[in-house]
Amino acid sequence: MDEKLREETLLTPGEVAARFRVDPKTVTRWANAGKLTAVRTLGGHRRYRRSEVDELLVASGMEAERPTG
Repeated sequence: MDEKLREETLLTPGEVAARFRVDPKTVTRWANAGKLTAVRTLGGHRRYRRSEVDELLVASGMEAERPTG
């Protein structure tokens, strides 16, 4: 997968929560605390940049998901 495309991929709170094995509301709290940057959709929903989520996974001692293919 192209690295630029991977960086631009946005994840839902549920997808981020699954990667960290936490509740989606925890992800929202992290965004409110500044631990993650939320991007708002036109409908007002939060999305998170995959690259930033992967960095947080590595920083927390968890391994980021490797792209397949």
